[in-house]
Amino acid sequence: MRSGFVSIVGRPNVGKSTLLNSILDYKIAITSNKAQTTRNIIQGIYNEEDTQIIFLDTPGIHKPESKLGKILNKESYSVMKDVDVILFVVDAKSGIGKGDKMILESLKKTNSPVFLILNKIDQMSEQEIFYAISIYKDIFPFAEIVPVSALKKDNIVHLINVIKKYLTDNVLYFDTDMITTNSLAFMASELVREKLLNKTIEEVPHSLTCYTTKFEEKENIVNINVDIIVDRDSIKKIVIGKGGQRLKEVGMEARVELEKMLNKKVFLELYVKTLKNWREKVSFLKELGFDELNLK
Repeated sequence: MRSGFVSIVGRPNVGKSTLLNSILDYKIAITSNKAQTTRNIIQGIYNEEDTQIIFLDTPGIHKPESKLGKILNKESYSVMKDVDVILFVVDAKSGIGKGDKMILESLKKTNSPVFLILNKIDQMSEQEIFYAISIYKDIFPFAEIVPVSALKKDNIVHLINVIKKYLTDNVLYFDTDMITTNSLAFMASELVREKLLNKTIEEVPHSLTCYTTKFEEKENIVNINVDIIVDRDSIKKIVIGKGGQRLKEVGMEARVELEKMLNKKVFLELYVKTLKNWREKVSFLKELGFDELNLK
């Protein structure tokens, strides 16, 4: 039996959550083309007959502009310690940027082996992939370099096999039928947020969050209430849409996905509320689950 912990780190929008979903072959982390989609540490559990790998998907490390941004960075840096492997994910197609270099400076302080994961190779030629490898390998002593396409699931099996060589434990941390430690209530609010991200303009994602206020599971139906919190009334109007159309579409799409996930009929109610400057309010951020980071 081999087991261990693996952190997935990188700047926003490089495909960390898509990579985790591909590894598990199950959607536990929401994805979007909007930066900074992930806001919590998402824990996924990969099981084989003789192997258990606990993956920690982290928020994208970025230059913070709010208290929430600072917390997200703190979350990401916190899981770089005491793990068997760190997967440093980059968008191989766009090349190395300031954000990548900033993270690599932090990774120099870790004792854990760091893998370079060159993502989005499905958009590149073989020559471009080799060139990307040559650029990165000269700026950091990576333990392994693995090109992948998280979206197409290319080279994922190879990545898992390489990770296995670095696992240091022989303890079964979770039941083998578990795929995530995240609650269903949390996943419901995240699904609603994903649908909103995919239907709204660029400034909206950073101005809203979602919070499940009711998750009542019965024999044949699950009743779910989710509050959508925005920081100003103008964003509230965008979220609701003309005649409530956008909110209705978001609710319908989230409900369909939740019914597939829960294998039950779902009754989903969405409420949009304005809480000015919620990203700066410590008490509210604690309520959303950030209290373990010693907020001040």
